[in-house]
Amino acid sequence: MKHYFVTGIGTGIGKTIVSAILTETLKADYWKPIQAGELDNSDSMKVHSLISNKTSFIHSEAYRLSKSMSPHAAAKTDKITIDLKKIKTPNTSKTLIIEGAGGVMVPLNNKQLVIDLIIKLKAEVILVVQNYLGSINHTLLTYEALKSRKIPIAGIVFNGKPTPSSEEFILRYTGLKCILRVNVEKIIGPKTIVKYSKQVKL
Repeated sequence: MKHYFVTGIGTGIGKTIVSAILTETLKADYWKPIQAGELDNSDSMKVHSLISNKTSFIHSEAYRLSKSMSPHAAAKTDKITIDLKKIKTPNTSKTLIIEGAGGVMVPLNNKQLVIDLIIKLKAEVILVVQNYLGSINHTLLTYEALKSRKIPIAGIVFNGKPTPSSEEFILRYTGLKCILRVNVEKIIGPKTIVKYSKQVKL
């Protein structure tokens, strides 16, 4: 089955919400290989609370780091080193949604980045984009980094306030398709996830 790696152009732009939507749409399993900080309210716990289907399984993290920092720094604080060889894809017969930590060039140790983990896991990327000043630049840089390493990209999810001029340019430049548009929501709960799960175009 397919493995989709949900990454973004930065931190705090909606990867977890998008991961929950995709998990619900595909009745997929979910896996966050590296959780840095918020261990009592982890992304795995958030996704579990948001999905409604009874078939998705939330797999345990490979690394649970105590501080909300870049993984390489959080691991150093915990006196460990993230070893990509020890990160094994969970055994599942279902589609797997893998949520990354930060963006693709975030360091995991002294030499390797999130993008190296994507290559190791042989996953297809879903890129989450949110509009802010500089977001076009960050989106295109992320696209070029993935393209240069021949990593397949399934498409883009736009999250937040719609910005047609930016979105149209990004889609035209990259040639990628828009999988989903997630608008600003006052409350995000299971009903919201179900609503958007019906709009996904993969």
